[in-house]
Parts: sequence; structure tokens; C-alpha cells
Amino acid sequence: MTQQELKGIIRIAGADILGTETLSDGLRNIKGVSFSLANAICRTLNLDEKMKAGAISPELIKKIEDLIKSPSFPAWLFNRRKDYDTGKDVHIVSSDVQFYRENDIKRMKKIRSYKGMRHAVGLPVRGQSTKAHFRHGKAIGVKKAKKGKKG
Repeated sequence: MTQQELKGIIRIAGADILGTETLSDGLRNIKGVSFSLANAICRTLNLDEKMKAGAISPELIKKIEDLIKSPSFPAWLFNRRKDYDTGKDVHIVSSDVQFYRENDIKRMKKIRSYKGMRHAVGLPVRGQSTKAHFRHGKAIGVKKAKKGKKG
């Protein structure tokens, strides 16, 4: 296709993808789609990963969306394995990623786990050092007194 036949922006799974990006890079703009999943989608549908995203047809967009919503890949490729509520391996995309993350953090705070307590007080959760780091943005600092009028 020539440059004029490319669509400027395409919309897949609630994300805007520039038509000038390659297909695999454009799929990675979708929240919840990683490098591995983007390549797996391209290979499953026999698409060239280097083709421009603006060159794909509406039928292919529909196939890509269906594959993202109900992937038929091995479980190790999913982003939510052994879900807390259902116990199943699922793959979540778009706004569901943030929704599940917030619910997980709320659950950890509610059961008062170590990670939940660290989240609650705003400290690093994954074992980082706190002596020299994570100090920015917490304190206002020293305020100087305003000069008063001389009497």
C-alpha cells in the first residue's frame, strides 16, 4: 500500500494505534498486551509483524480484537494466572488491568498483609532500601520566616 492508503489511526481493543507504527509495536500500545503476546497474535493470524498498522483491514482488526479478548495461547503467556476469585488463568486488557490491580491492593490492605501495610503507608513494597531513597515528595521542607516590618 502507498503512504496515502494508510489509515492515520486505528482503534483496537479500546486503544488508538498510529497507522505508521509496525503492527507488533502498535499492539503493544494496548494495555495488557506485551511484546510476547503481540508477536503471538501476529504469528497466529499469519500477519507480518513489520507491516504498518494502518494497512490492515477492518476484518483483520475484528479478528485481532477477538483473539485479544479470548486468547487461545498457553497459560504462561497470560498476565493473570490463577486468579484470586476464580482460580483460572485469564488474560485481562484495557481498563480491566487497572481495576484488578486496585482490587488486589485493596484486598491486601483489608487482610493486613505485609504488602498491604506497605501500600497503606506509602513505603516500597518489594524490598527496596528506604534509608536513602523514597524520601522525595513526602516532606514539605523548611520554610523561612517572612521578614517583618521594623518597628
